[in-house]
Amino acid sequence: MPEKDIYDVTVRYVPKNPTLENYKTVIKSMRYPTAFWNTLKLATLTSIMQLISCTLVGYGFARFKFRGRNVLFALVILTMIVPPQTLMVPLFMHFRFFDFFGIISAITGGRGINLLESYWPFILMSLTGMGLKNGLYIYIMRQFFRNMPKELEEAAYVDGAGMLRTFAQIMLPSAVPAMVTVFLFSFVWQWTDTFYSNLFLMNTPVLAKAAANVSNQIAKDMVQVVGTEIYLAPAVSSMYSNTASLLVILPLLVLYLFAQKRFVESIERTGIVG
Repeated sequence: MPEKDIYDVTVRYVPKNPTLENYKTVIKSMRYPTAFWNTLKLATLTSIMQLISCTLVGYGFARFKFRGRNVLFALVILTMIVPPQTLMVPLFMHFRFFDFFGIISAITGGRGINLLESYWPFILMSLTGMGLKNGLYIYIMRQFFRNMPKELEEAAYVDGAGMLRTFAQIMLPSAVPAMVTVFLFSFVWQWTDTFYSNLFLMNTPVLAKAAANVSNQIAKDMVQVVGTEIYLAPAVSSMYSNTASLLVILPLLVLYLFAQKRFVESIERTGIVG
């Protein structure tokens, strides 16, 4: 609805003068095509990396007995409890001056390399099991593999299959429902993430971050056109924010329409409730 319909007391849910100008304004302000493409690349890449790492780690916790297993799994649970905000400064400094056991500093003579404004922080954290919500995904995969019959592995070992072949040809095909759950959860959470995006991609447009700042950006755009400082009314600012939020979740709704059958099946198979 246009701005005049917002202040019209006779308008409730259906506008008198329907318009798409709000969408045009928000799409332009968010740089939607660029932000959409950046978010799609980031969410897909991160989801694949998290799926790989969490499947391997979850299988290890579920099927192998080793010293300190319970302690390590308790640390995995701890990553679900500790707020990521408590690690904000260490994470920023770590990837601002990234070094690997001092090797980079020894070669270059500097303080490491700057990985900010790139996807490398997301890739490295996801591959090492420390990405966004990784503790939950490891827990899901561990519980799924624990509930699978051990006879499947034993039969494969009797037939001469090794550990890796058994995992790749027997366990992974059976774990597709859990893997679908992990991938979709990872994709959706990364798609709507603002914490890590603001921390590592300060100048790179992504959808969730652009939607959070859309009202301020629209005001700045208007200043460039009009030449004077402009303040958006709270109702108008809320209207633009709601429009931006809808544009952010719209691709996820489309994804759910295509994946809902497998997603519901995967939720039932993994035993997630609540």
